[in-house]
Amino acid sequence: MSNSKPDHEDAQLIMRLYELRREDEMRKARAWYWGEFNPFTVDDVVTIWADPKHPHNAHYRMFTTYWDMAASFVAHGVLNGDLFLESGNEMIACWAKLEDFIPELRQKSGLPDYLSNIEKVIEAHPKAQERLQWIRGRIQAMREQKRNQ
Repeated sequence: MSNSKPDHEDAQLIMRLYELRREDEMRKARAWYWGEFNPFTVDDVVTIWADPKHPHNAHYRMFTTYWDMAASFVAHGVLNGDLFLESGNEMIACWAKLEDFIPELRQKSGLPDYLSNIEKVIEAHPKAQERLQWIRGRIQAMREQKRNQ
């Protein structure tokens, strides 16, 4: 991963990624993932991901693949990681909601590299690891609230 100083190309790519996040269907996927998607088990994830007829299948796939694609730019040195991480926490939230299930999701799906770009970026950047701790706490509180409803 590149540790080079951010330049105008990095800034342009960040702006393009932001524009894509504003697309109507992506906004719906983002709202659903953060607000409604609170898996307790790997089966909660697989039920949505594996069923193309599930009403949130497209949202799940859109959100997770978007963030893994964006993370791939950082993982492969195309985009400055520090600048990328300063533009938001959604990629980290994507990981935090799934991290406990990743080994089994990779095994069940036959995709050993599933969301590996996100994982690489988080592991390589202390700033991302700090935010992950904070987001884990928020997600745990959301899960507890849902469990108590």
